[in-house]
Amino acid sequence: MEIKGKVHEVSPIQNVTETFKKRELIVEYAENPQYPEYIKFEALQDKVNLFDTVKAGDQVEVFFNLRGRPWTDRNGKTAYFNTLVVWRINVLSGAQPAGQPEYAPPVDISSTPGEDDDLPF
Repeated sequence: MEIKGKVHEVSPIQNVTETFKKRELIVEYAENPQYPEYIKFEALQDKVNLFDTVKAGDQVEVFFNLRGRPWTDRNGKTAYFNTLVVWRINVLSGAQPAGQPEYAPPVDISSTPGEDDDLPF
C-alpha cells in the first residue's frame, strides 16, 4: 500500500529492547484539506534509518504494510491493534520556507521593456 502526504513529525529512534528498535513518522494526509488526518507509521529494525533524510514539511510518498494483531487482557477481553509498517519512503518535495510560494509565478518573456524583438520568425 502507499499514501502521499506531508510529514508532520519524525520521532527519534526508540530502543524497545536490546534487539528491537523502532521509529515513528506522523504524516498529514489531506484527502479533504478542510479535515486533514494525522496517520502514524512505524519503521522497525534496519528500516528506522529510512526516516533520516525526512523532515517536517516534506511532501512524501510512503509505502507500507498493514498489520493487525489481537491482545487478550487478564480478564479475557480481547482488543485488536493495527500497525502501518513502512518499507520504503520517497521524498517528493522539500519543505517550503514560510511565506514562499510552492511555484514561481509565470513571467511574460514576450514583452520585456527596452528590448527589440530581432528574431527572424
